[in-house]
Amino acid sequence: MNSGHEIAFERHRLDNGLRVLLHPDRRLPLTAVNLWYRVGSKNERPGRTGFAHLFEHMLFQGSEHVGTNDHFRHLQRIGGVANGSTWYDRTNYYETVPAQELDLALWLESDRMGFLLPGLDQKKLDTQRDVVMNERRQRVDNQPYGRPFEHLFELLVPADHPYHWPVIGYMEDIEAATLEEVHAFFRTWYGPANAVLTVAGDFDPAEALARVEHWFGDLPGGPPPIHGSWPLPPLGTAVEETVEDDVRLSRVYMAFRTEPFATDDWFATSLLATLLADGKSSPLYRDLVWERQLAQEVACYLYPTSEIGVLLVVATARPGSEPQALAAALRAHLDRAASGDLLTADHLDRARNKTLAGQWAELETLDHRADQLSMYTSLFDRPDLAGSEPARYAACRAEDLARVAATRLAAHQAVTLTVVPRRSAA
Repeated sequence: MNSGHEIAFERHRLDNGLRVLLHPDRRLPLTAVNLWYRVGSKNERPGRTGFAHLFEHMLFQGSEHVGTNDHFRHLQRIGGVANGSTWYDRTNYYETVPAQELDLALWLESDRMGFLLPGLDQKKLDTQRDVVMNERRQRVDNQPYGRPFEHLFELLVPADHPYHWPVIGYMEDIEAATLEEVHAFFRTWYGPANAVLTVAGDFDPAEALARVEHWFGDLPGGPPPIHGSWPLPPLGTAVEETVEDDVRLSRVYMAFRTEPFATDDWFATSLLATLLADGKSSPLYRDLVWERQLAQEVACYLYPTSEIGVLLVVATARPGSEPQALAAALRAHLDRAASGDLLTADHLDRARNKTLAGQWAELETLDHRADQLSMYTSLFDRPDLAGSEPARYAACRAEDLARVAATRLAAHQAVTLTVVPRRSAA
């Protein structure tokens, strides 16, 4: 038995390369099955984007032994739940089932890992491609601020960097995907040697491992795919652009390249984002929304991405408020953070306590602990780091936050995109 800082686990590797984490917790008669594939939109290439997200849909459309839509039907029949998600760096699938139904969840995951392609035909591809294209229309193309938000990343990173294109892909690439290309993408990235399976919950470890071996052990392995690396330095020159969109209020985006996920500076930057704009007592909200009334809303987001981190500062202007004044106010707050003037003990305690409360609440759930084990194993081969995030946030000091603000969030390192209402044609 090995033990991380917070989450106890056993670690195994099958002969075909599948990494397996077992986290027994017998307090409730539930079991979470969590499968990470180390493939996301960053493993695509220009002109063929959206494949990873398309496969998130395809893997629920049946395989050789599971009919179309039967994945959900089987789980709903026994009271289980399931879903999946796609990100720049990974795709994951997960189920939570009554403990006695572990075999069902393992069979479903193993069947689509080993036997998806025999059930993947042109009709299914066409159907799910249409679903994804409609999803893109709803979330991006026909969504206010949708396409400008994508353009922000096109300004932030160069065209050959895999964070340049959106996870959902570009419409023309989704439409152009052929069945042969989709098969090749699956064969490259969705094998046991590129996957991590975590089982968490009410089970006997030896019995659970035997069932994992039963369902996954005979799947062909092969060498793991080669993973590239695309680190980028901070921007050396500020980028500013204004675009028109079908919106009623102007919006200002500021984006920065930061240290990548799981580094010490990533946690400091995450805490800084919470300090700046999370909640009505945060400095940005109190100043820009409540006191000066320059903005309708304001937020900061830090992406948990593994090549570079991406920090976004976003503010929507009030009617009659000039976006230039809003951008200048945002910049002033970032400069105050860099000087340390904004990082009072009260602000830091509020941000840290809010963050830690959320972290501990998540760690109370089986599915989150399973996801943490899969994530740290998949990205870093370090399951022992699962559950370590509260301690890393607790270790962040005011001077760490000021340093990342000064070194990563300076004015010359910013991409500023201003979205304004479209002018009527003359």
